[in-house]
Order: sequence, then structure tokens, then C-alpha cells
Amino acid sequence: MTLNSLESDAMRPDVAIVGAGLAGRLLAWRLARDGLRVALFERGDPHGRAAAAWVAAAMLAPLAEAAVAEPLLVALGEASLGRWPRWLAELPAPVYFQRNGTLVVWHAADQADATLFQRRVMANAPASMRDGRIATLDGAGLARVEPALGGRFQQGWLLDGEGQLDNRQLLAALDLALAAHGVPIHAGVAVDADNWPDAGLTIDCRGLGARPSLPGLRGIRGEVVRVAAPGIGLQRPVRLLHPRYPIYIAPKQQDRYVIGATEIESDDDSPVSVRSALELLSAAFSVHPGFGEARILELNSQCRPTLADQRPAIVFDAAAYAPGGAGAGTGRERAPRFAVNGLYRHGFMIAPEVVNEAATLARVLLDHPRDACAGFAAWHAATPWPELASGVRFPAASGDADRHPDAARRSGASAPAAVDHSSPTDRFPCRS
Repeated sequence: MTLNSLESDAMRPDVAIVGAGLAGRLLAWRLARDGLRVALFERGDPHGRAAAAWVAAAMLAPLAEAAVAEPLLVALGEASLGRWPRWLAELPAPVYFQRNGTLVVWHAADQADATLFQRRVMANAPASMRDGRIATLDGAGLARVEPALGGRFQQGWLLDGEGQLDNRQLLAALDLALAAHGVPIHAGVAVDADNWPDAGLTIDCRGLGARPSLPGLRGIRGEVVRVAAPGIGLQRPVRLLHPRYPIYIAPKQQDRYVIGATEIESDDDSPVSVRSALELLSAAFSVHPGFGEARILELNSQCRPTLADQRPAIVFDAAAYAPGGAGAGTGRERAPRFAVNGLYRHGFMIAPEVVNEAATLARVLLDHPRDACAGFAAWHAATPWPELASGVRFPAASGDADRHPDAARRSGASAPAAVDHSSPTDRFPCRS
């Protein structure tokens, strides 16, 4: 399969999506449901086994993540948590989905870590999100909520309403949905700057494969153990707070558990280290001794695409589509392109909201085939998440700042270092 084989108008898709990970698949599905002709390109396995989404625990826990994530990510996670059930109901195959909350526990010696966790959640999650959803448990209350841990911990928190899903069931269901909508997945096709698909619009969802376009993009390595542990019976994800190796344990169907939480600043995608495996399994054993008899099914590692500010971004190079810009006279102004990247460790937690905004932008750009940056400006003015566009590059345009005093706010106050902001002030270029 080559990209040149799509040159005929009869086969030319409305949208070409490059990268068939979680974001790329969800985005292809949502656009195809709207009746658009979509093609999906993936350099690796057609079923997503090479993607970070294949390894993930797929926990949907914005309150728990508030201990390590800024308010924007918490808000995206909360909105996505409400969107997931509706989207899953539209898929042609069932996907395991649970909203039994998250249980947070710690050993008595680690009370300081619990105090720090509480302070961070209070700082990053709004009161409207916390109120009525954080239950403080003593030993007896914890045993009632999670009988498997009765007598093992004397205190904890139940974060009500949080959820999880089965990542691999979701990827399989998306395969079926894409096939049902006639979306081809062109696997084994490497796309680079000189070899983009011919389409009305191209969306770059390559994750770490987009590093040539986003030089500051980096990988954050995560390591995960999947085990079979009959007889334990955890009813919800459990997070163990610990100064050296905090972990999560996510129970799936058929007594399967996903154990993880290692986070290493590295693009190394080699197998799981012995140290990480020992720490993860030892911490799980400290939560419940039944994990000592568990059978190890998989030891997996994967690198999550991460931008400098650890925020997701919708990256649109407006300068390339402005009159007289880099795209002038090349046809690029008639075939816009943008990227979705930087979902980091929060992929499943925030993907629905990020993808929904990307899909909205795609529709708007297709409605502005001859003025892409005007289309982007229209989307950016209307989106409830203007921060997602923090990676936009805008060319200098004399007088724009005076005419549009809100331009600096709209372009995002904290752009990732990976993106070149060469002009003194970020401005929207396509306005009269």
C-alpha cells in the first residue's frame, strides 16, 4: 500500500488520519459517523498493539489524578468521564466499563504521603467536583466498601463516581465500528513530511512519531504488569500511596489485574526492568497477599507522548495558511493539516473531550476549504477548551493586536516549549 494509490478523486478521502492509536481511532470513528469519508494510516500493527493504548490500564479517575495533574487536565477528565458511557453505547461490541469509584489507601508509616495527596487534590479539583464525592473511611468503613482489604488498612478515601474500562476491548470494538463505516486502516504505511496522504484534511495523531514536527515532544516510559489473580475480588481500582513506589491496581474481568505506575523520563521502549517488576509486584503484595500467588500474564512497557507542559495540544500552524505565508500557492491552504498530541499518561481519561474538539475543528476546516486559518479562528473563538490550542503558531500581522485585544488570551498563555513562537505576539492572521 502506498500513499500514491489514493490519488484519484473517487478514492480521495475527506479526512486522512495518520496514527491509529487511541486518539486516531476515536477521531476516525466520530468523523465517519458524521458521514465523512475517512482513511486511517498506521505505520505499525492495524489493531493498535503498538500503541500506548494497548498497554494502558484505562482508568478514568480525574479526582485521583488531581494529585499529579493541573486543573485543566482534571476538568478535561471530568467532562470525558461523562462522555464515555454515551460513546461506548454507540459501539457495535460491548466494552467493559465500571464506575465504582477509586479507593485510595496507604500504610500507617506513609501518612505524610496521604496528607500531600489530599492537599494536591484540594488544590487542583474544584469544590464543585469534590463535594459529596470524597468519603473518608476508617478501617471498618474500608472493609465494608472493599471487603478484600478488610483488616489490611486502617484508613482511606473512596473517590465516588470514578471509572475504568477495558482498553483492548475498546480497541477491538473500534475496529468493528471503523469497518462498519467503511474506514480503511492502511497499516505498514510510514508517513513523513514529504509523504502526506492526499485528502481534504489531514490530522496528525502519530504520538511520538510526530517528533520531527514537534521537536520538544518526548516519551515518558511507563511499565505495567498484567496478572491473573483468582480469589482476591477487588471491586474497583485501588491506589496505594507510597514515597518510593506508589501504584495502582485496576481489576478487570475474569480476575485479571493491571498493576502499574512507574514513570521514567525516557524514550526507552525496551522490556520491563527487573527492578520495576520487583517494585510493582512487591507493592501489590503489600496491598493483598493473594497477589503472591498470581500468575504473571504480561510485563509491558510503553512510552507516552508528552509535551513540555504535559498538556494535550491541538497544533495548527496558522502561519502556513495565511495569505503570503508558507502555504501560499502550494495548495496547502486548500488542504489544511493539524495535529493532536501530548495526551501523556492521561490518554483514556481525557481522550473523549480532546477528540470531540478535534472532530469539531475538522468539520469547521472542511467548511472553510479556501481559508483554513479563518476556520481555525472560528473554532478557537467558540471552543470551551481554548487551552488545547496552546501550540498554535501565528505570524505577526501589523495592527492585529489593536483590532483583537483578546488574541493573546486566545492563543494560549502557556504554550509548550516544543512549538516555535518566533513572532513577538501571537495573533490570528486571517481577519480583515
